[in-house]
Amino acid sequence: MVHIIGIVISSFLASLLFTKKGKSVADFILGLWLIVIAFHLVCYYLLVSGIYLDFPYFLGMEIPLPLVHSPFFYLYVATLTNQRSRKLHWSIHFIPVSMAFLLLSGFLILPFEQKIVVYQNHGFGYEDLVSAIQIPIIPSGIIYISFSLLLLKRHHINIQRQFSYSEKINLDWLVYLTIGMIVIWISIIFGNDISTFFLVDLFVLFIGYFGVKQVGIFNNQLITINTDTIEAENIEEMSDPETKNPDDNEKVKYQKTPISDELMLKIHKELSLLMLTERLFKEPELNLSEVAKRLNIHSNTLSQVINSMEQRNFYDYINDFRVKEFQRIVILPENNKYTLLSLAFEVGFNSKTSFNRNFKKATGLSPTQFCQQEKIQLSNRI
Repeated sequence: MVHIIGIVISSFLASLLFTKKGKSVADFILGLWLIVIAFHLVCYYLLVSGIYLDFPYFLGMEIPLPLVHSPFFYLYVATLTNQRSRKLHWSIHFIPVSMAFLLLSGFLILPFEQKIVVYQNHGFGYEDLVSAIQIPIIPSGIIYISFSLLLLKRHHINIQRQFSYSEKINLDWLVYLTIGMIVIWISIIFGNDISTFFLVDLFVLFIGYFGVKQVGIFNNQLITINTDTIEAENIEEMSDPETKNPDDNEKVKYQKTPISDELMLKIHKELSLLMLTERLFKEPELNLSEVAKRLNIHSNTLSQVINSMEQRNFYDYINDFRVKEFQRIVILPENNKYTLLSLAFEVGFNSKTSFNRNFKKATGLSPTQFCQQEKIQLSNRI
């Protein structure tokens, strides 16, 4: 029964993705993967229930399918975090599973009666072939999961380099999916088919639950990150010189050349002045590109200046301003009528969680502990 639920839910989620307005490449990859998962569950259910005797059409199709799930997951992570390789075509990831199906083609074209006999005799005559196909399954899973974890780590770094906030773009849901994939592969290595496919059913439920909660998965609100602008260590031109707008020359005047100490000091001084005079940190969704544009420099250059002069990333740099501004305004008597959260929103934070986390990181105290220490009385303290 649980396998039928998994089949129905994975098919339903795939239909949601394929009918989604403005669907992205990541949506298409996830939808296609969910269809493959549903098909794999169908094949397994036919086998364990004995129904394959009446529906022998798919016998043998399930054998290479474990080789396809990890590549799909990796491509989904890479696409959703905007880190897909521009040099390698996506199809290269499916060469192993294609070769496996090619090796099985002799069995797949057998008459249904012969297929059934082979299965009833536990794969007699095809043992070596099946064993050969199964050899790369575990290494493939380990490799793709490892690379997916690296992509998630890079994504987290990219967020902190480019944004002053992480809500809506942290993609915690991918972390949860990765954990789910790791659990399934542990079962594949140390468990059996019963535990593995039960976990696959739970994984599908997991995708449905967290996919609905994660902004942008089954709707159109996901914010993407441009990973082309975060490598501050490689100050080089990103666009084609022949198609570049001449008006942009000034904006990227420091992009190709190493930044001298004198120039770095100059940019840092201009940045500090901009923050103090225009108080850009109060913009909840402030990002690196916006600040760089105000300074008329490339975002890579600004990232390098902040990293070198402040010894921290853009995320921490901006949120430190917000914490200090909060500490300044919270002691003002006219603000006693406000709550901690309303003052946090005033200085640029866009969530209670972000405010508490960054305040504790900067001061070592929670906002409430700070108010108690300073003997500050606010309305409805949180």
